[in-house]
Amino acid sequence: MAELVKIQAQKASEILTHFELSEEAAEFADQGNLTPADFVRQLLQANLYYDAVKFLAHALPKRESIWWACLAVKKTLAEDAPAPQQAALNAAEQWAIQPSEEKRQLAKAWSEKTQNKSAASWAATAAFWSGGSMAKPGEPEMVAPPYLYAHAVSGAISMAAFSPDPDNAAEQFKLFIRQGLDLAAGGRGDVA
Repeated sequence: MAELVKIQAQKASEILTHFELSEEAAEFADQGNLTPADFVRQLLQANLYYDAVKFLAHALPKRESIWWACLAVKKTLAEDAPAPQQAALNAAEQWAIQPSEEKRQLAKAWSEKTQNKSAASWAATAAFWSGGSMAKPGEPEMVAPPYLYAHAVSGAISMAAFSPDPDNAAEQFKLFIRQGLDLAAGGRGDVA
C-alpha cells in the first residue's frame, strides 16, 4: 500500500474518535498504535468494507473525501438516471473541483430536491455539509458539525456499492476503497 500522504493523522486512533465502528472492526482499533494504512489493511483482510469506507471518509481531507463519493456514484449511476440525480452528482463534483459557497448552496438545493434517496443525493449532501451554515438565509448561523460531511460520503459510497447489483457489492466496495486509497496517496482516484 502506497504512503497515504493526504491523511494527516499518524495513528488510526486519531481518526476513530469521529465515528463509531462495527463491533468486529472495533477489535482492530483496540490493538494500539496502528497507522491509518495498517488499520485499513486489517479491515480489508477481515472484509469489513463499510468500516474501511467510513474510516477513509473521515481520514481524507474534505475535498478528497467528497470527490471520492463522486467517483463512486459516477461509476454506478445509470446513464439514463433521472435528471435530478445527475444534477445532484454534478453539483457535488463542481463543489469538489472548486469549493465555493454558491456551489455548496447548489449542492444543498439538489440534495433537498432528491430527498437523500440515492447515492448522488448523498454526495450532494456531503458537499453541503462540508462547512458554512446549515441554516436558511436570514436565520441565525448554524455551522455544520465537523466530519458531518464524512457520514454523507460513507452513505453515498455504500449506496453506490449496492447499485445496480447488490450481489456485486463486495467487488464494488473493493474498487471504491482502492479509489479512496489512491486519493489518500495523492492520486486522482483513477483506478480500475
